[in-house]
Amino acid sequence: MSPAVGGGAPELVGEPEFRRLLLAGTPFIDVRAEVEFARGSIPGAVNLPILNTAEREQVGRCYKRRGQDEAVALGHRLVSGAVREARIDDWRAFADAHARCHVFCWRGGMRSGLAARWMAEAGRPVPVIAGGYKALRRFLMQVTATAAAERPLVLVAGRTGAGKTPLIAALASGVDLEAHARHRGSSFGRLTISPPGQIEFEHALALDLLRLDEARPLRPVFLEDESRRIGAVSIPLELFQAMARAPLVILEAPFEQRVQRILQEYVIELRQQYLTMDPVDGARGYEQHLLDSLARIRSRLGGQRHAELRAMLESALEAQRRGAVEQHAGWIAALLRDYYDPMYDYQLSRAQPRVIFRGDYPALLDYCRGYEAAPGGRSVGSAGR
Repeated sequence: MSPAVGGGAPELVGEPEFRRLLLAGTPFIDVRAEVEFARGSIPGAVNLPILNTAEREQVGRCYKRRGQDEAVALGHRLVSGAVREARIDDWRAFADAHARCHVFCWRGGMRSGLAARWMAEAGRPVPVIAGGYKALRRFLMQVTATAAAERPLVLVAGRTGAGKTPLIAALASGVDLEAHARHRGSSFGRLTISPPGQIEFEHALALDLLRLDEARPLRPVFLEDESRRIGAVSIPLELFQAMARAPLVILEAPFEQRVQRILQEYVIELRQQYLTMDPVDGARGYEQHLLDSLARIRSRLGGQRHAELRAMLESALEAQRRGAVEQHAGWIAALLRDYYDPMYDYQLSRAQPRVIFRGDYPALLDYCRGYEAAPGGRSVGSAGR
């Protein structure tokens, strides 16, 4: 069925097509107001409202006082004449640049249906998502719930700085939760870019799982062993509950190698990110980030130990201003010994029955690649040490 031309009913695209649309990276026009879009949308969507936030609020007040018919009439008055033509022009420009685009609103289809009808009258018909944003979100959340219930999961664990993220990236069935959260998972792990909202995180994760389901059905999914909360977002409950039951593989690395990895990522690379974002004040922002991160775990370290580590950090920052970075290794090593390693050892002791393999990076990568190649995630090769 083709979209109607000349003002007829637009083509409605329902849930049976959602998988295809999302896997194809279909562009979407989200005609909801800016405030709705800011709470979360669908990957590939651009916000081109039919009613902006202020107009939507006016229509909402009218609806409560005078009913639906009056509210609809007010909406037509607000978006008429030059305003209407400007919005149609915006939609047409996007549709011309993205030939496969679809349009959606919240749920009922009133706003998206009207936008599609106006576009058809202007000679550029587009399909409408039946059920709107709510239907697409429901589909994506079901993808995650189904993966949690049906896909074998394997968690990659290991002490801070062992290199878990690169290992997951090297696996065809790896999903990087920290990349989606834009956070490395520790008190120092906030990245320089803005964190996602919860809905954005959930949708990006679901899309990753959908792609894996298409490319590698029935194969295990590898995830980093995480707390439910990663920075500003939380892992969906069904997935986190499945992760709590999943087998673990342990990545081991020498202490000094871990110190140097953290120095590279959290000192050298992080400072460069800040400088790239803000050449004037980036160095100051980077230093404040490290000091604030240490302050966040002050109560767990204790006042005296925190003061000692802060003094080491401040001395290392002073040396870095003169071009030397190796002094950072001192406070990093102390923090690993005093805080992160004891916490990891305690957590691992509770999960020990679920450990199926442990080894260094080459050994673990080889084991995981064999494991992910086996249908249903059946273990292959050595059981590890």
